[in-house]
Amino acid sequence: MHRVGFIASLIIGLAAAPIVSSAQGSGSGPVAGAIGEWDGNRVVATIYGRARGRADRDGTLSWLGLPYARPPVGELRWKAPQEPLAWKGVREARSFGRSAPQFLPFIGAISGSEDCLYLNVWRPDGPEAGLPVYVYVHGGGNSTGAANMVEDYYGYGVASKSNMVFVSMNYRLGPLGWFVDDSLLAGADPASASGNFGTLDIIMALEWVNRNISAFGGDPGNVTIAGESAGAMNALSMLVSDRASGLFHKAVVESAYKGTASVAQAREASSGVVAALLVKKRRAKSLDEARSLASAMPPAELAAFLRSVPARDIIASQKAGSVGMTGWPNIVRDGIVIPENGFDAFRTGEYPNKVPLVIGSNKEENKIFQYFSGSPDWKSDLYGKLATYGALLWKAEGVDAIADSISALPDHPPVYVYRFDWGAPDAEGESPLPGAWGRRLGAFHAAEVPFFLGTRTSLGPLFTARLYTAANKAGRDSLQAGIMAYLSSFARTGDPSALASGLPAWRPRGDGSYGLSMDAPGNEAVFSPLAAAVTRESVLARLAEEEPPEIRAAVLERVRE
Repeated sequence: MHRVGFIASLIIGLAAAPIVSSAQGSGSGPVAGAIGEWDGNRVVATIYGRARGRADRDGTLSWLGLPYARPPVGELRWKAPQEPLAWKGVREARSFGRSAPQFLPFIGAISGSEDCLYLNVWRPDGPEAGLPVYVYVHGGGNSTGAANMVEDYYGYGVASKSNMVFVSMNYRLGPLGWFVDDSLLAGADPASASGNFGTLDIIMALEWVNRNISAFGGDPGNVTIAGESAGAMNALSMLVSDRASGLFHKAVVESAYKGTASVAQAREASSGVVAALLVKKRRAKSLDEARSLASAMPPAELAAFLRSVPARDIIASQKAGSVGMTGWPNIVRDGIVIPENGFDAFRTGEYPNKVPLVIGSNKEENKIFQYFSGSPDWKSDLYGKLATYGALLWKAEGVDAIADSISALPDHPPVYVYRFDWGAPDAEGESPLPGAWGRRLGAFHAAEVPFFLGTRTSLGPLFTARLYTAANKAGRDSLQAGIMAYLSSFARTGDPSALASGLPAWRPRGDGSYGLSMDAPGNEAVFSPLAAAVTRESVLARLAEEEPPEIRAAVLERVRE
């Protein structure tokens, strides 16, 4: 199958849903004090009303599509999320809520609904209460994706294999999730003025967990925030946001990349959307004319215009980027929701939520992006060099810089570093992946997700059919069991080794400890100490020392700046 077909298969489910821009409320307000205690019943009493879940796979129960905020439509577009409306009777919670409006990679469609602020809960089918809670944020560059985009993100694995309550959510994406325009500031509360609407959605979901999760048998005093890729960036943003204080107690960060957006960057991108919309709606003939018009319009008039246009038009005003993602500026350093120094707060120690942290990346993060871009050819030497140096820089800046900064602070929380290696070819070129897939994809970005969450697929059915084989099943199962034992222990105690009997000690960063590599080249998992940390300077020095000029130039041109 052509490589584009792979990605199309991942998002075809999202394409089936038409884009929607409005929704009706289902009640008049929250039901104060109506929360119930977990009693093993599939009908659960939240503070907003009762919801009926269903029996799910592997001996779990699930409640899908629960509203955690009011639909952010009409006057609520580009405002901080509002508390959801209550409902009467019993709500059927057996299907996922709609995804946020977004571009669908490669196939070019726009799908989703502004009525997207829903979350999902899984738990083991049994009487036990007071279980740890694992809140997972999906990836997708903060411009695509959904909690149910692929089965990898489902919560049955964590619920059944780790005996925890699992929560996932959708949140606003792209310019509907992060948007800064002066016309929206009049009368706005500080949170709504921040432009960080997607970030605020995730905080709102954590607040919902804090107020409701005991009804599902979860412990609101033991919550782990976790995520992969952009979801990991969002998890990091919770650490630095004082608005998330007290809502979680540990964090797991998979393949984040250190970076946030300035207010100026967000405002520039947002003004481009405003201009494009004015041209599309024939209020101006050119982008230059539209920019002049926008600056001359009364703020209230421009705000009303922006809140009246269809969500589809807002999403269409972006330009698609890598693997269909738009590169829209997000996690804005506004000084209200996110500190003005962003993730540099880890270096200074001036961040509010100093919780135990698991953080890591994959050995060949970049291969999946290279493969689907088609350049360079996967058979070329340059393909492997780009993967090697790109992943090293990813680890240097997205993992080790953060881990070393936190670990250097006085009275710092423990930081546990990992590198996920499964699928990467060894020195002889051998990989547990079949055929040439080790060379094509290896230990690619997002490959770790099913190992961390205990699910059975990797980026949907077509990838799974090609990458997961009978020959590598024993190793996969062993590696998944080991990783989940570490994370279960971490979620319960803040120490991945405390309850993970029979596994090598996973020591926190510092005193010569650099973390663990995670692999299964054969039938058994192998967890080995990492020999050293890497920095951007050390990676570039290695590039200069080991590679010929033509490779050096090509790598420097293509890797992240």
